[in-house]
Amino acid sequence: MSIETRSLIEQRLREAGLKVTPQRYAVLDYLWRHRTHPTADEIEAAVNYRFPCASRATVYNTLHALREAGLVQEIYVRGGVTRYDIRLEPHHHFVCRRCGRLEDISAVVVQVEAPDLFAERTVESFDVVVHGLCAACRRNEVEPSS
Repeated sequence: MSIETRSLIEQRLREAGLKVTPQRYAVLDYLWRHRTHPTADEIEAAVNYRFPCASRATVYNTLHALREAGLVQEIYVRGGVTRYDIRLEPHHHFVCRRCGRLEDISAVVVQVEAPDLFAERTVESFDVVVHGLCAACRRNEVEPSS
């Protein structure tokens, strides 16, 4: 890890009003280096590989604190699995129904035109998760088997 990346992670924690702890640093470092939308269990396994002292509760509490501070976002996919994303700029997600791969896709304008539905609510944000076949699974589906 470069000194610049380490400084950036520490700066983001401080700007969010969070103390820089080894666990918070390790979780953000992992998310920074692995932009694969990992689950909490995947993050825990990776963090414990490097720092065998982080309990499951510590990792979950750290992820909760990072989400509350606006440093990571949670992505909810079918099956009740929550994944974590360090990319905060507006974007959507694509989930392959065959292999389960989750990919970032460019944000598109989505209009919600249901005045009665939102009459007594204030919409602050929304998530778009598109389901289908990724390019690799699609190719495997159309190519003849050998």
